[in-house]
Amino acid sequence: MESLVDDPAFFLAEDGKTDPLAELNATIRAFFDPAADGRDSAACRFPARYEWIRDQLRPDPGLLPAGGCPSFMDFLDAVKPESLTLVFPMAHLNSPASMFGHTLLVIETANKSKLLAYSVSYSAVTDETIGPLFAVKGLFGLYPGYFAVLPYYAKLQQYSDVDHRDIWEYPLNLTEPEIRRMLLHIRELDSIASDYYFFDENCSYVLFSLLEAARPTLKLTQSVHGWMIPLDSIRMIEEQGLITGAHYRPSRTTKIRHLASHLPAEAQDRALAMADGQVSGESLAGVVLPDEEKMKTCELASEYLQYRYTRGDVPGETYQERFLKILQERSTLGVSKDEPRDRIPAPVQPDKGHRSNRLAIGAGIRRDKVFEEIRLRPAYHHLMDNDSGYVEGAQLIFADVALRYYASDNSLKLDSLDLIDIFSLTPRDRFFHAISWKIKTGLTRVVGDDDCDHLVYQVNPGGGIASRNDLFGLLYLMLETDLLLGGALQDNYSAGIGGSLGIIRCPADFWKVHVFAKNLYYGLEDHFNTLEATLQQNFTLTADQAISLDVSRRKTRGFYQTEAKVLWNLFF
Repeated sequence: MESLVDDPAFFLAEDGKTDPLAELNATIRAFFDPAADGRDSAACRFPARYEWIRDQLRPDPGLLPAGGCPSFMDFLDAVKPESLTLVFPMAHLNSPASMFGHTLLVIETANKSKLLAYSVSYSAVTDETIGPLFAVKGLFGLYPGYFAVLPYYAKLQQYSDVDHRDIWEYPLNLTEPEIRRMLLHIRELDSIASDYYFFDENCSYVLFSLLEAARPTLKLTQSVHGWMIPLDSIRMIEEQGLITGAHYRPSRTTKIRHLASHLPAEAQDRALAMADGQVSGESLAGVVLPDEEKMKTCELASEYLQYRYTRGDVPGETYQERFLKILQERSTLGVSKDEPRDRIPAPVQPDKGHRSNRLAIGAGIRRDKVFEEIRLRPAYHHLMDNDSGYVEGAQLIFADVALRYYASDNSLKLDSLDLIDIFSLTPRDRFFHAISWKIKTGLTRVVGDDDCDHLVYQVNPGGGIASRNDLFGLLYLMLETDLLLGGALQDNYSAGIGGSLGIIRCPADFWKVHVFAKNLYYGLEDHFNTLEATLQQNFTLTADQAISLDVSRRKTRGFYQTEAKVLWNLFF
């Protein structure tokens, strides 16, 4: 038996981390210590323990010199916690700590304002900005994790306004006494560190312990096996009967794009100019346009100006001056009559999309050899998977392994192992100029001089641009580099550069098509060229089942290779 907490300051017994009986005895002795007083007393450091032991032993209050913790109890009486909400900011591929999304709790108090509620989150404390290094250190628990209690509006600004992340809120059915018990435990964890592990003891797993402290009959942490993905934690909490609903809170980026979609190009350019201070809001008065279009132009300008301010692109004084002018112009136009039409529709809830793990079984033909294939992917989402509940254009894959059996020569081969495969396609438009990027590393097969496939290690990063077109869908152009390491290569390695061009389109809700071409020239040590054209299709059967059909044609070192395969994908 071992405590989840790693900080020695959390334990009163020397071996309290692994001996709960010793910790219990040390805690009882500390509560009866006549020398203890004030905030440093055991009763004030461990109010949840104090109330539990008091309720179990029911000692004479006069025998407890340390008493309770009046300052913290006064705080609880003042804020009056009434309800609890689980909050899920969507995945953010540009942040190593939030690639899978994040979960936190929001405690609403008697003031009835969610913005003035308290957010409770657990995260690694680090200044690391290099994504791969963060991932490696996070895998081995080399970062300390701490709880943070902040006003909810501050977290909303961070996630929604700065990180462009839509947010889902799930009210929980915990009672006021249970919420109070959880707050007492949070007080005990103030400034207490635990080793943060990226895949298991992460933000979601540790929040499970808070919910179990609030309602001890819950069985959340013991149901986790292997790894914990924040999105899966929502499903597990729902299975325990805690979730009572769902509320969608779009990010400022989503609001801006939604407003822009209802305006012609000229009005969008005018809104940009107003936000940039190139024209004054009053200039709309002399423009012959419907009032509704003027209203939406002002609203778009104000939203975009606020976005730029939160990003630090506009100084405070400049922001206030421009924002006031836009608001003054908007106030002269009256009330919009198109509010229902312009309300942002809620997308599919994240927990209603496909599950994170995927097993794929199928068959295909490579050149003239028929093969059977089985793939297992622990996480998380592929570009070709159905996007319902996920961020469109975002691919995040870890440890995707593929085995193939060739009956013609009775051989079982490892075809590929994608340790990390990330693809981030963010469309550019008038308002946002994001860079799309990718990184893939793992084992793959390449054709050697002998016209046979050889297993090599690959590192394939790239960057480029993406745009959305109503006719074609999502288009992207990537500049890529590729490093190959293996004995089949001259001097055991080769490096190349090139690019890829692709289109992703959904002709129907259940049907997704991806067409791309790639050309890479390897000019370092082993010299050769690879030209590839691929057609991928995915047909969604249910939320957790799909059929994929891939066809590709590749030329490497002058050797041609055609492959076609069909897979049944089961998400679990």
